[in-house]
Parts: sequence; C-alpha cells; structure tokens
Amino acid sequence: MSDKPSDDHPSASEIPDDVWEQFTRDTERDIRGSAPKEPSARARMVTERLRLQEERGETPPGWRTGPLPPEANRRAGRRRTLWTVLGVTVAVAVAVVALKPSLLPGDPFGTGEPGAAEASPLPAETAAPTAAPGASDAETPTLDQPFAGSPALRWADGEAGIVLPEAKAVGPVSKDRVEQALKLTKKLLVAANLDPATVRGERPGAALKVLDPKQPGLLDDLNTALRSPSDEHDPLTMFSRFDPDEIRPVGDVIKTRGRMTFEKGTHAGVAVRADYTFVYPVMRADGSTEVTRTIVRRVLDVELADPARYRVTEGRLTVRKYDEEIGNSACDVHDGYLHPEFPSSDKDTDPTGPTTDPYDRSRGLDNGDACGTVTRT
Repeated sequence: MSDKPSDDHPSASEIPDDVWEQFTRDTERDIRGSAPKEPSARARMVTERLRLQEERGETPPGWRTGPLPPEANRRAGRRRTLWTVLGVTVAVAVAVVALKPSLLPGDPFGTGEPGAAEASPLPAETAAPTAAPGASDAETPTLDQPFAGSPALRWADGEAGIVLPEAKAVGPVSKDRVEQALKLTKKLLVAANLDPATVRGERPGAALKVLDPKQPGLLDDLNTALRSPSDEHDPLTMFSRFDPDEIRPVGDVIKTRGRMTFEKGTHAGVAVRADYTFVYPVMRADGSTEVTRTIVRRVLDVELADPARYRVTEGRLTVRKYDEEIGNSACDVHDGYLHPEFPSSDKDTDPTGPTTDPYDRSRGLDNGDACGTVTRT
C-alpha cells in the first residue's frame, strides 16, 4: 500500500500548525480524561477512618451542609389541616413530596473543569428566582468534592445560607418584634434541617421548643411522628433525618439557599414566610465511597402572634402552613428517615409522577401524590 496521502486525507505536513497543535491538545486531554483515577489520599484516609470508627462502634461527627445522586425513587404527598382555639383559625397544611432522581446527562460540549467564575459563591437570594439554575457539568460527586456537578456548589454553607432581611415595623408591630420573629424562624430552620443531631436522626428538641405548645394538634402530631413514624405521621414533613445505621454524611457541610419575607399577620403579629432548599451529601454507612445527594426544599409560614390578644405563648411561633419537597428518597419507606438511592442502587419502583428539577426555586411546590423523577441531583 502506498504511503502517499490521498486527496481526501491531507498529511500532517499539509495541516496548518495551529490546527495540528489544537488536535494534539484535545487528544491529550481526552486521554487524561478517560484514564482511570485512583482514590485520592484524602479519600483513602476518610474511608479508613470510617472503617475504624465502625469497628469501634462510634458514630461519625455531625454535618452542616450536603450533596447528590443519579436515579432513584420518590414519595407521595398529602395535605392535613389543624385548627387553633385562638378565636382566629390557623391552618397547618402539610404536603410531603419526595422525588426520584434520574441520571444527569453528560456534558455535550466537553467543558471539563468548572471555571473560577462558575465556582464563585452566589450572592444571597433576595427575590424569587425567575428560572432554574443553568446546567452544571457532569462530574460525579466524591468524598473530596461531594458537590461536584451540582448547582449547590456555589451555595452558602449551612446556616450562612439563611440571611435575614432587614427588620422593619409592619403596622402596629414594632421593628424589634419583627426581628424577633425572623430570628425565631431561622432558629427553627437550623434546628430542623442543619443541626447535626437532628440530621443524624435524633430527637429535634431545639426545633420543637420554638413551636407554641398552645397550638392544638401540631406538637402532638410531630411527637407521634417522631415516636411512631408512619405514612400518616411522618416527621420528614418538618425535619430532615437520616438513619445513622444506613447513611452517613460526607463532610460537615450542608448547602443552603433561600429567602425569608415578612408581613402583617392575622393574629395582630408578624407573619414570616421561609422558602429554603437544603442539599445533603451522603454515603452508605458500610464504608462504601460512593456518594450521592438528597435535596430538601421547605416552605414554611409561621406567625409570632400578640399574646395580649390571643391565647399564645410569648416567644413561640404558631405554624400556619408547612410544605416540603424531597428529591432522592425512597417512595415506599415510612420509618421517619430519608432513604437516598445511589447510582449503583437497584431501581425497583417505576415513576408515575412528574419530572422535576429539585434545584428550580422559581416554581411552586408540586402537591402531587405519585412517585416522580428528578432531572438531576
């Protein structure tokens, strides 16, 4: 066979130098990208530490913010209503929606490593977003980088993501009273979703102490859910909890993003609305290094009522409504814990509900009652 190049295939000497150099760089990059990667020294160290802790019967340290998966189950939802005896009705609506994640599509443009601008922290959310976050790269989360490939990479860590608006008087309610309501709402969110003990599945005592014991039904329902969880009484409607025998946090960060607003309440007080999304990176408790993420969005309406006019407890919040949506948790398990699925998990539940982006904070919560899917985790 002749070595002479054909008219259709020019030789290297006929290709311009800049084109040939670009081809060489792209080839080297593709070879590096496809080469198998060994776990980093830190990943090996974390795995060994967890193995030794398991042998000693110790639990790992708590977390404060979290990460992601690719295909899993989702849960059903319902709405319940409770009434106060304040002379003014207070509804507590609970919508439980857990979503099933699907495989995140690969990066069709080969963008590779995120740039410095992409990884820079986002400013605090001060208004409702108008669209979902842009597409992220298709990186797989690891022990070293549990938020890789997630929009939450740029979110604030834990409590730093709950930024209170500037307090102002509303009608007859003073600025100080508004500030108290905002701080109590933040305390409830932190204790229910970020406190390491709560996330490890322990009793969320600090969160319960923020709620008014004079509001009929609410604390009774929550205590029943914590004591004897079931489909009807599920603590996940208010608290983010994982079974420590099944799941462990990856690192000590839970990513948080959202906003808080306030207005004049219906009980001569101040009403606060909190809308926040929490992203939890997790691994199996058996020492596997596979990482996934569970995403929980909560919308909470509370009021700090006037104790001089209504039968309420001073310094405690009355809950008017609470809704949540959970991405990447088993649909058919009602034991009071989140049960994330991993990329290697067997998928034995077919989704019947809508497909949802759990990072899209521009949409309202889906109050459907069927198992669905999420587009990414």
